[in-house]
Amino acid sequence: MQKVRFGVVGTNFISDWVIEGAREDPRFELVAVCSRSREHGGEFAARHSIAHVFTSLDEMASSPLIDAVYIASPNFMHAPQSILCMSRGKHVLCEKPLASNAREAREMIEASERYGVALMEAMKPTMTPHFKALADNLPRVGEVRRYFASYCQYSSRYDRFKAGELPNAFNPKMSNGAIMDIGVYTIYPMVALFGRPDRITASSVVLSSGVDGQGAVTFDYGGRMQATVLYSKIADSRLRSEIQGEQGLISLDTINRMADITFTPRAVNLGGGKSVATVADTLSVKVSHNEYYYEVAEFISLVLEGRRQSEVNSHENSLITMEIIDEIRRQAGIVYPADQPET
Repeated sequence: MQKVRFGVVGTNFISDWVIEGAREDPRFELVAVCSRSREHGGEFAARHSIAHVFTSLDEMASSPLIDAVYIASPNFMHAPQSILCMSRGKHVLCEKPLASNAREAREMIEASERYGVALMEAMKPTMTPHFKALADNLPRVGEVRRYFASYCQYSSRYDRFKAGELPNAFNPKMSNGAIMDIGVYTIYPMVALFGRPDRITASSVVLSSGVDGQGAVTFDYGGRMQATVLYSKIADSRLRSEIQGEQGLISLDTINRMADITFTPRAVNLGGGKSVATVADTLSVKVSHNEYYYEVAEFISLVLEGRRQSEVNSHENSLITMEIIDEIRRQAGIVYPADQPET
């Protein structure tokens, strides 16, 4: 069986989770890790039985030992690190959000085209069988009138922030904040299903560090459909996400980890003010793999089949999502150092 040999950039918990899922694909082979600290890199390598440790990304990207790189570094490093790896002929699976802004995303896509390598954003939910089931059943709701998604989770680092510290999660130098960390999960599926909205109206709670703690955004799709997303790192919510249509409703437990999905047809109108309620039909599917398996499996297929982009986590969908996030930040006055290109 042909394998794709991976190097990993970033030794945080996300890398641990992705590796666990990736190893369910027999085509995945993890051979290297790159860390600024040889000690941390060595500890990570020992934990995951990785043969080679690099402290220079240029050295790892130039190595004949690897075919592809999974990048899980802080957001502001996604673009430069991805472009470096692609310039050395390596395929890149890059954590969400793809970049700090749309300009960087365009540069990454151009690099993929220039060097003839695959580039894919590791947006997990849209790669799962549950999202496919949702998309396949979308026609059942009839004319779609509203998309609603909520992802609000009190950050484990927020108490440190309130105590006067500046953790990476709330640091503009890291191109971080609520929209980049979890808001993107509410927007990407919308783009994958419905494309680019015509108008965006955003409201954000901007923290003292200059990043957003939470936000609410409404989107207009040519007067035919509306969308609303809520996201927060400073408060919790248990709201379900929905796609509302003229003939029925699709309901999801969580937009970032879809598991419980139902379709409920519109109630039958009997006339005279009477109606008959309808029964919800489950759309949930039995999954046979770790939730992170699917994004890595898709990426490996791209590499082995000589394709540069995924049909779902496509370059276009990633770019539109970044352009939407740029506009949300513009309306909130949120600026990252990465927004100023180096001269």
